[in-house]
Amino acid sequence: MPKVRTTYVCRECGAESSQWFGKCPSCGTYGSLEEQLSQPTASTAPASDRRHRAKADKNRPAQARAARHLDAIASDRQARFSSGYQEFDRVLGGGLVPGSLVLIGGDPGIGKSTLLLQTARAIAAERSILYVCAEESGQQVKLRATRLGVTATDPAIATNLYLLPEIGLEVILAELEALRPAVAVIDSIQALYFSALTSAPGSVAQVRECTAALMRVAKQLGIVLLIVGHVTKEGAIAGPRVLEHLVDTVLYFEGDRYAAHRLLRSVKNRFGATHEIGIFEMGDRGLDEVLNPSRLFLGNTDDPAPGTAAVVACEGTRPLVVELQALVSPTSYASPRRSATGASYNRLQQILAVLEKRVGIPLSKLDAYVAAAGGMAVEEPATDLGIAIAIVASFRDRVVDPRTVLIGEVGLGGQVRLVSQLELRLKEAAKLGFRRAIVPQGQSLPTDLGLELIPVSKAIDAIVAALPATEKPTRTAGN
Repeated sequence: MPKVRTTYVCRECGAESSQWFGKCPSCGTYGSLEEQLSQPTASTAPASDRRHRAKADKNRPAQARAARHLDAIASDRQARFSSGYQEFDRVLGGGLVPGSLVLIGGDPGIGKSTLLLQTARAIAAERSILYVCAEESGQQVKLRATRLGVTATDPAIATNLYLLPEIGLEVILAELEALRPAVAVIDSIQALYFSALTSAPGSVAQVRECTAALMRVAKQLGIVLLIVGHVTKEGAIAGPRVLEHLVDTVLYFEGDRYAAHRLLRSVKNRFGATHEIGIFEMGDRGLDEVLNPSRLFLGNTDDPAPGTAAVVACEGTRPLVVELQALVSPTSYASPRRSATGASYNRLQQILAVLEKRVGIPLSKLDAYVAAAGGMAVEEPATDLGIAIAIVASFRDRVVDPRTVLIGEVGLGGQVRLVSQLELRLKEAAKLGFRRAIVPQGQSLPTDLGLELIPVSKAIDAIVAALPATEKPTRTAGN
């Protein structure tokens, strides 16, 4: 077997070097050399070895081809199984796929380890699972497990849940091949260490090689790998971008540390839809599923305030009814302030310009603030109409009917554009007790939902429908 050697490759120009330099000898870029493992090719082997290999290849009989027809490949191995949580299964696209790699990233302390430990408890009821804790000792993990109610007194947990406090990649691979569990949790990938590399754990080379080795074992043995990944200050998974390309699914665990709810968001999924979200609530006993999340992002409909409007945002295939709040007030500065919390700042600027140019509402000398209730981020264009109506309602000190939902994209010409998944959005609004919906004109509208549907083609028509002129505006641009 040829000896594995270490080389250093420049990520900018691809030049190779046998030792590390602070500056690439070829292109002069600083800090661009990355450690890689390589094996000698046939051309770099000694001449005697090449002649011996060529003679052996010539005398070796032709082997049967390894390629097979698509219908000859068994598909029963890809049967999904549940993680034990409906919200987790929704984000995964219906459950865990054997042989898949799932990368879960999130800020420190957001609850990644808690989520996976609770998932391990649910999976252990039917299948074997190996929990590799590379950042904590076994005693620390057991202490957290006891707090979450994961105790060895449960026969299934005592039989099927295995704990391995280890950072050495070789030991972990040997344990996976010997135990062959249905699911393995790696917490975290940045803490693993491959002894063939001289770099420290968490480096680009270590993360890449450890993930590639784990992927080979998972594909061969049909093991589901749940991998925890740290994130950078910018919110991206720490380490090389190739890490996200190697895995099958990339999930982000998000949430405000001052709020109880957590969002599990899918940004890549080879086995399901992307941009799906699952919602959990952090409590004293760990994470609980939120099966009706629209209730979480709706305000008090019994006492509505001026400048609020309800919209329906779609995250993947899940519709969510969210309350938007707007505040318009005279500015104290030369330039008015604009702030968007949970909404797109650029779309807010665009909607303000449309309202001033196409509708005639003077907003250029007023501060404008928009926020989504519950900390939910809604950035899709279908929420434009709700933002526009909330701003106008705040400008006029008027209250939008709390049983009215607004759906539509606002164009630069002041028109209300069509949106996708309209029927799905309307069904969610009807389920929550809304009576009226203002929607774009020209779309096929369902008639059996019990909603009064008001199609509009212009933003000014939506304003008239949402805020009937029964009162005169109480605020002008000058006061």
